[in-house]
Amino acid sequence: MRTVELGASGLKCGALAYGCWRIARTWNPTEVTADIEAAGRRAIHTAYDAGYTLFDNADIYTGGVCERILGQALRELPAMRERVVIATKGGIRRPGEPNPGSPHRYDSSAEYLMAACEASLQRLQLDCVDLYMIHREDFLGDPEEIASAFDRLHESGKARFFGLSNFRPGFIAALLKVCRQPIVTHQLEISLARLAPFTDGSLDQCMAKRMTPLAWSPLAGGLMGDGATKLLPAQRAYKLETLLPVLDEIASARGVSRTVIALAWLMRHPSGIMPIIGTANPDRIRETAKAADIQLDREEWYRLFVAARGEPLP
Repeated sequence: MRTVELGASGLKCGALAYGCWRIARTWNPTEVTADIEAAGRRAIHTAYDAGYTLFDNADIYTGGVCERILGQALRELPAMRERVVIATKGGIRRPGEPNPGSPHRYDSSAEYLMAACEASLQRLQLDCVDLYMIHREDFLGDPEEIASAFDRLHESGKARFFGLSNFRPGFIAALLKVCRQPIVTHQLEISLARLAPFTDGSLDQCMAKRMTPLAWSPLAGGLMGDGATKLLPAQRAYKLETLLPVLDEIASARGVSRTVIALAWLMRHPSGIMPIIGTANPDRIRETAKAADIQLDREEWYRLFVAARGEPLP
């Protein structure tokens, strides 16, 4: 897999990222068996063998179990750690934490981010992560306090670089004015089923500030994958019935799968979108890696964009 630079960090990694949120197969930690954990480690090793070198995780993925599985996978292949970028996220607090009446909420206070990062490091069995991201925008978030937390995490050697996930461009602009640490990534939901980042300023900001966009759910939860035929959820404005024939035609002409073309479509954008692949199926992991070798032309890209919009351009 070809390599790219992650934002302005100088870190080099594969052009696609591997997302660990599905490796435990459930959101309930009590349902994770030893066999499931072993399969999760195999999925991580398969991704590594296929050229994936950025591994994305989060403390809320199965209550930290996914971080633990990734840490175990790294221990099984010690040489892997020096060749990969380990990313994780914090900042979402579950209901009942720390008190029974505590609500589900976002927390980017310095105290909480420091504690969350430390807990992630313990589960990962690492002293430092390459990339630490705030998972969701805290509506009580203070840019100065976040900047201070990033400084403290960096100075203590717990995180090398920092990123954001699901933030508004306006808040990012406020944070960038006071943040001493470079923000090198912004993780967003981007796919042929979610075109908003192309028009809401998110990708423009990524280009202007040298932040790599990490696309979560790049296949719209599998709806862009091979074999999908049902319509998108009612709240979406896009219809698979107009998009899939175009995807299939281009895929056939290119001699690859529909999945590969849907991912290559994202990667064609000049912001350097990096899709995060979430499947734990070894064959699909290897198949999606082929997207790094496909360069769509403008005509192909716009055919898909218009089909995804469901209406002509103005």
